[in-house]
Amino acid sequence: MATSHTETHHPNWLQHHFSSPFQQGESSKLGMWLFLLTEVLFFGGLFCAYAVFNAWYPETFINAHKSLSWPLGATNTIVLIASSVTMALAIRSMQLGSKKGTLILLWSTMALAAVFLVIKYFEYSHKFHLGQLPGEYYTYEGIAGTNPHIFFSVYFMMTGLHGIHVIAGMIVIGWMIYRTSQDHFSSDYYTPIEMTGLYWHLVDLVWIFLFPMFYLIG
Repeated sequence: MATSHTETHHPNWLQHHFSSPFQQGESSKLGMWLFLLTEVLFFGGLFCAYAVFNAWYPETFINAHKSLSWPLGATNTIVLIASSVTMALAIRSMQLGSKKGTLILLWSTMALAAVFLVIKYFEYSHKFHLGQLPGEYYTYEGIAGTNPHIFFSVYFMMTGLHGIHVIAGMIVIGWMIYRTSQDHFSSDYYTPIEMTGLYWHLVDLVWIFLFPMFYLIG
């Protein structure tokens, strides 16, 4: 009976420095929210830089944004929103104890993230071909206004860093897929998947702000 009692209250996934599953779960959530706060502050500085340069060169930003494909940006927005839905459903599926459902939904999230990156690849390739590059590498002459390279410097900085976050999220989701396939999670323990979901929702939220800022100016 003593052994059964210990196993009930101290499952093998409970770290030794936590006294209960509840404490471990709450600590994980607190740590993740603090990490996400640093991410918000990081992107917040870039949003401020965008606001400053947009205030200095409003005509240039309006003219330069016309070279971006809003249909592609809108498609990527829909793709990421859909990936947030599949990520949330994956968490719910594991809460219900469905390993197969969780794997299908995690793979769906991974596939949608890949679609997002493929679309960005075609967007970037077109910009490279035209010479719409940041800083001194800018050679395109078809945009009116002062210093159009500033717009593309901010564009590549913010969307590029966001793309890196998408890749990082895919790596973590891949790790969750592996651990799920190895039966590391159950309806009693799914905290890592839940934390991955919080990160992925932030990645999606950042893009929801980036899309109108760059693609829908004016």
